[in-house]
Parts: sequence; structure tokens; C-alpha cells
Amino acid sequence: MAHTAALVEVLKRELKTRGVTYADLAKQLRLSEASVKRMFSRRDFTLKRLDEICRHAQIDFSELARAMVRDETLISHLTPEQEKEIVADRKLFLVAVCALNQVTFDQIVETYDISTAECVQLLARLDKLKFIELQPGNRIKLLVSRTFSWLPDGPIQRFFNDQAHNEFFRSRFNRPDEFMLVVNGMLSKASSGDIVNRLKRITREFSDLHNEDARLPLGERSPMTLLVAVRHWQLQAFAELRRGPPPTRALRVSP
Repeated sequence: MAHTAALVEVLKRELKTRGVTYADLAKQLRLSEASVKRMFSRRDFTLKRLDEICRHAQIDFSELARAMVRDETLISHLTPEQEKEIVADRKLFLVAVCALNQVTFDQIVETYDISTAECVQLLARLDKLKFIELQPGNRIKLLVSRTFSWLPDGPIQRFFNDQAHNEFFRSRFNRPDEFMLVVNGMLSKASSGDIVNRLKRITREFSDLHNEDARLPLGERSPMTLLVAVRHWQLQAFAELRRGPPPTRALRVSP
């Protein structure tokens, strides 16, 4: 199943690179666009269908296999020790985030109060951590996968909870490119699982768009943070009104 998911992600990336849309595939396959979207969302392909898609997009299957192998050699998470080292140094943390956002060496030095020599030293530390590869000419090659994320409840996420959480929410979220909505409800286990899977797809789409836009000039891109969270939770003030034994203290919300 994991290999199937990886293959579909590589296929989606290759289709986007070639400018092939779901609508194009729907026309070629004589299906509705909704059916094609559902096929990719559920990762439900027959070998015949996969071959038809590759033939239409002029993708050699061996290319997909090689790309999938390359992706599997990249890391999707750092170790707790690696994250701890990065978050302990503000400038190292900044350069790591810049590298993730595919900001070049020259752009880092031009934008931030970091000298050329200092930037080289910071990138060398990230190279030692196997987060990047510092190549000749100070080129930065990421060694993390397209689905890379910080560790759940790891040092960097705890830093967010302790120091950046309030700063992040200090906004009305009323700009055209901002959105926040709090929704409460009661769901079955099946529905809860469905929501979690949909949120995971949203984060993958965010990652895909981030990688696509990395080709644009730095001036046309803005730092964006997507916070996705869902959990079993009731406001403590409500929980205290329940009949029965006193409830245990509610855990704090994690992003």
C-alpha cells in the first residue's frame, strides 16, 4: 500500500510537470473529471488504466519507478536530536526553513542579517545533519522528501506550542489568502477517520503547491503556514459540568 501511494504521488507530480490536468485525462479516458479525481484520491488504478495515463502523458513507466526510488531515499522526518540542535540556534533554524522553502544562498544573505561566511558555516552544519547537501558554488540540495514534516510533539513543534502559538493566532484571518474556522461536532469513528484522511490530503496538496511555486522568483512568493489539527476534545469549562466523577484536566491543544 505504501508503494502504491508513493507511485501515485510521483505520477501526480509528473503530470503537473507536463501540464496534464485531470480534465485532460478525463477526456482521454472517456471518464468524468470527478471520476478521475476520485481515482487519484483513492489511489485506485488498474494496470491498464495506469498504462493509458502514462501513454497519454508520454511518461515512461521506468521513469516513475526511478523517481519513486529517489523519493524513498529521502527522509520525511529528522530525529529528535537533529531537531533539538536546529531549534536551539535561531539562525540555524532560519537557514533550515529557508532551505525547505528553496531559498538560494544569495537570497538568504541578501534578505537576512547573516554574512556569507556565517551562512556557509550554518549550511555546513545542516549538511552534517544530512538535512541538505552543500554543493559547489554554495548550491543547496535538499535531502528531505516532498512530504517532509517536523516531528509530531518533537522539539520544533514544542517550540511552536510554547513560543509561536500565540503569535500565529494574533490575526483576524480576514485577508483574501487567510482562513480560519473552528467547527465542533460529534462524529463516529468511521467519519473521524475520513476527516483525518481528507486533512492529510490537504497537507499533501499544500506541499505539492509549495514545490511547484519554488520555481517562481522569491518576490512572487510569501511565507505561509498551514496549521491542520483535529482531536477528541471538549472545552474544560463544559467537561466540568458533566455528571459523574470529576474529569481529568484536558490536555493542551497541539497543532
